[in-house]
Amino acid sequence: MHERLRRGIDLPAGRVRAAFLLACVGDEVVGRVSIRFALNDWLEQFGGHVGYGVRPAHRRRGYAGEMLRQSLVVARSEGVDRVLVVCDDDNLASAAVLLRGGGVESTPTVDAEGGRHRRFWIP
Repeated sequence: MHERLRRGIDLPAGRVRAAFLLACVGDEVVGRVSIRFALNDWLEQFGGHVGYGVRPAHRRRGYAGEMLRQSLVVARSEGVDRVLVVCDDDNLASAAVLLRGGGVESTPTVDAEGGRHRRFWIP
């Protein structure tokens, strides 16, 4: 299934070509990342090209920054020149990672439930 998603074969409605990767240190999974190679309307507002998460026991060790750096390499290898990453307005740790990673903050968005999201473009 993951290979079909990455190649964009028989995608369900609303899905875009993407990759799902695990971040491991040794044999331990410390996080995961989703890299979307295109944006639909929803992703442009709320999801972005890259979505990542670090398991709570492994936070504050630089893994998010490294996952972002490696995600940019993958996205660019698939033709994405400017990468959009979105985080919740109150996720200050993620916003700091995105700013350190070269992100330029853009217009925030609000979802249907009233949640605010910060948007960062990385050139």
